[in-house]
Amino acid sequence: MQTAIAPQELRPTVMEVDLSALTHNLQCIRAHVGAAKIMAVVKANAYGHGLAECARQLAADGADYLGVALVEEGIELRRAGITKSILVFGGIWGGQIAHYLDYDLDITASSADKLHAIDETAAASGRRARVHLKIDTGLGRIGVQWDRLSPFADAVLAARNCDIIGVFSHFATADEADQTFAREQLRRFHETLDYLRSRGITWQYAHTANSAAILTLPEATFDMVRPGLILYGVAPGTHLQNVLPLRAAMTLKSKVVYFKVIHAGQGISYGQHFHAEHDTRIATVPVGYGDGYFRRLSGRGEVLIRGSRHPIVGNVCMDQMMVDIGPGGTAYNGDEVVLIGAQDKETITVAELAETLETTPHEILTSTNLRVPRVYL
Repeated sequence: MQTAIAPQELRPTVMEVDLSALTHNLQCIRAHVGAAKIMAVVKANAYGHGLAECARQLAADGADYLGVALVEEGIELRRAGITKSILVFGGIWGGQIAHYLDYDLDITASSADKLHAIDETAAASGRRARVHLKIDTGLGRIGVQWDRLSPFADAVLAARNCDIIGVFSHFATADEADQTFAREQLRRFHETLDYLRSRGITWQYAHTANSAAILTLPEATFDMVRPGLILYGVAPGTHLQNVLPLRAAMTLKSKVVYFKVIHAGQGISYGQHFHAEHDTRIATVPVGYGDGYFRRLSGRGEVLIRGSRHPIVGNVCMDQMMVDIGPGGTAYNGDEVVLIGAQDKETITVAELAETLETTPHEILTSTNLRVPRVYL
């Protein structure tokens, strides 16, 4: 009879997720926002950390709500036994609505037509739909435009099978140093709430503060906040890194699986874009863009081996990459290689990689795919 094999026994490349860091970060956010409810955002596989595992931890730690992007994410959480209220942020099409009702998921209503479809489906099934009204205050993605609310309010008042749980919007620039447009969005959201109240519409939660707004706009707290990135210990901008004492939850690591000496002039990897200037030592690491590690880090990124930084040389391959440890460097097969995280006194952060690649920390966190096993600490 075959016995179960731990993921880390099959692959030297793993993502370690420190669940106690999630607990710590949630506590920091709770202390920062006071009495407001917290909707823990676990969309995109909990920002790459593992949907069910992180949601289960955050629910146990006292998160009031969970937020996902897709109905299938909500269904996965229900099938995992999670009973917390779950809001699905994304836009809907008619065929999905019954699944929201079947799995007791809160629905985003982003137009009068969609709200009507939700109401009709709920009526036909003999159930009530839990709805959050989505207002576009400037992001331009989905939602009723803040200055065109009258037909939408009519639809809300006509919906007999919907419970209005929330009204929400989303900031476009809360992570930037210039808060001018974020404050304009906040003004528009206040105006929206005032108008809906004037029409006799009520709700439980107004919510618009994402991670950045939690750190920069305390006046945007309202009844509930929606932390995402900061739950996983990553600030949404370098200027916001010290607002809360966050702890990174993720470490991406692998091991040296091959070691060789190459001579001056010898090339490495596809395209032969790197040629050694002198005799040096090269370690091969079994991780590549097939795992979601960025090919754009070819010749630009670094890893940690034995507590020191070493450059990636040559093109990152689909399954492997090469690291120059220098003519006097030492590495052995099985040595730990850290791609994101700490080793001894050195750390490679998500923010560092985002800056190198001129992208957001969100892309870094969510890029590691499911071929890389998650190991929960």
